[in-house]
Amino acid sequence: MRLNEIKDVAGARKVRVRIGRGIGSGMGKTGGRGGKGQTARAGVAIGGFEGGQMPLHRRLPKRGFRSMDRRRFNEISLARLQAAIDAGQLDAGQPVNAAVLVSAGVLRRALDGVRVLGDGELKAKLDLTVNHVTASARTAIEKAGGRIALIERKVLPADEAKRAKTAAKKAKSDKKKPAAEE
Repeated sequence: MRLNEIKDVAGARKVRVRIGRGIGSGMGKTGGRGGKGQTARAGVAIGGFEGGQMPLHRRLPKRGFRSMDRRRFNEISLARLQAAIDAGQLDAGQPVNAAVLVSAGVLRRALDGVRVLGDGELKAKLDLTVNHVTASARTAIEKAGGRIALIERKVLPADEAKRAKTAAKKAKSDKKKPAAEE
């Protein structure tokens, strides 16, 4: 066998159909695009168009609500915290927060905060600084002699001003209402 005798396997290279090359080619005249109109032109992007029928995305019901200021928390159980202490990843004598958990490899990345769940058992005395703690987790941590410091959500000055304005408006409307007659 020589280099000039090497060929592809039969059917490996399919010849592209050349459109718009006469009626006899089978792909002439409109070139497979049908008749006239928007779809016969280049650059058409008709997404869910169903030709007068109600499109699927409008037939389906709207479900749920997605808050614009939704926060995603890292959830960690007491059992996972205890396992990290037993494995030597965490030092029970040092304060524990999201940055410490990430650097120790307990969490992959810090999201919007940390939520401690009450699954499992905690034996070590921990000083936690987190965003949220379940009631069962709080009792278990305090029973083990630990402390919990909750991080308060930041309130922007604009939000505070809006809240004060709403409260003043409500107080003003309450004064205007006549007292209920007894």
